[in-house]
Amino acid sequence: MSSHETVRVDLGPRGYDIIVGDDVLAEAGKSMAPILRAPRVIVITDNHVAPLHLDALMRSLANAEIAAEAIVLPAGEQTKNFTHFEKLLGEILGRGIDRDISLVALGGGVIGDITGFAAASVLRGIDFIQAPTTLLAQVDSSVGGKTGINSPHGKNLIGAFHQPRLVLADSRVLRTLPRREMLAGYAEVVKYGLINDPAFFAWLEGHGADLVDGDPAKVRRAVVASCRAKAAIVAEDEQERGARAAESGAYIRPCAGGRNRFWPYAAAWRGGGDRHGDGLRPVGAHGALPGRGCGQGAPASRCRRPAHRHQFYQFDGLEPQTADRPYGEGQEGVGG
Repeated sequence: MSSHETVRVDLGPRGYDIIVGDDVLAEAGKSMAPILRAPRVIVITDNHVAPLHLDALMRSLANAEIAAEAIVLPAGEQTKNFTHFEKLLGEILGRGIDRDISLVALGGGVIGDITGFAAASVLRGIDFIQAPTTLLAQVDSSVGGKTGINSPHGKNLIGAFHQPRLVLADSRVLRTLPRREMLAGYAEVVKYGLINDPAFFAWLEGHGADLVDGDPAKVRRAVVASCRAKAAIVAEDEQERGARAAESGAYIRPCAGGRNRFWPYAAAWRGGGDRHGDGLRPVGAHGALPGRGCGQGAPASRCRRPAHRHQFYQFDGLEPQTADRPYGEGQEGVGG
C-alpha cells in the first residue's frame, strides 16, 4: 500500500489534489514545486503549531529549493478578526511580494481561513496551499475554498470563496492532538457517513473509537473517505447554493416519529463547548446505548437507515436542539 493517497477536487482548470498520508509534510516541498508560479512562499502558522511542525515544513521547502519565510500568529479563534487580518496583510505586503508568490496555511481551521482570505485579498488574489494540522481541518475546512474572518455580527460572515492549489493532509501530525481535537474532527467525519455513505457510517460504528484514539490506519481511511465526500460536494456546488449548503446544515436528522431534531456539532449548541464535537463520544458497536430504538420500531443496532441511528452518538451533558429552536437561533454567527 502506498504511503500516500490522492483525492482530486474536480473543478476543471482550478481543480487540485488532496494528498493524504504519513510524512506528507516532510515531502511538502516536492509536492508543491510543480504547482508554484515561482519558488517562493510565505508560511502562515500560529504559536501552538509552529514549535511542533514549522521546522519540518521549512526543511522540506529548503530541500526543494523553495525560498520560504514564516509569519506566526496568535493561536485561537480570536485571531480571526479585522485587527489580525489587517496586520497579516501588512506583514505579507511588507515583504515585497508579487503575484507569483504563494501562501501556505500551516495549522487548523483558523489559520486556513485567515490565510485563504488573505490570499484572496492581497494583490486581488494570489495562490495558497493548505497544510491542515487538525483532523477537523483535514476533513472539512481545508477543502472547498471557504475562507474568511469573524465580525461582531457573527462567525465567518466576511470572506471569499478562494480555492487552494493543493491540500497536504499529513496523518502523522494528528498524533500531537489532544483527544478533544480528535473528537472535533470525528464529528465532521460522522457527518459524511450520515449524508450519503451508509457503508462508511457502518465502518465508523466499528472503528470510531480507534480513530479517535489515533490509530494510524483508521485515521487515514477516515480522512480519505471524508475528503472524497467533501470533494464531490464541492465539485457539484462550489459556492454553496444547493447540495453544499445542505452539507453545511447536515446536522439535521430525522428522529422518532419522523420529527426533525437538530444535533449540531458546531459552536452553537446550548450549554456546550466551543468547537465541533464538544460533548460527543462515539458509541454504537463499541458501546451501544442499550434499549434505544431508531424511531421506526426497531432497535438501533438493526436499523438500516443511517439517518435514524442518531442514538449511536451520545452527547455528554448537552441538550440536543429541537425543531422548536432551530440551529443558529439566538446564536452568534454561522458554521464554518
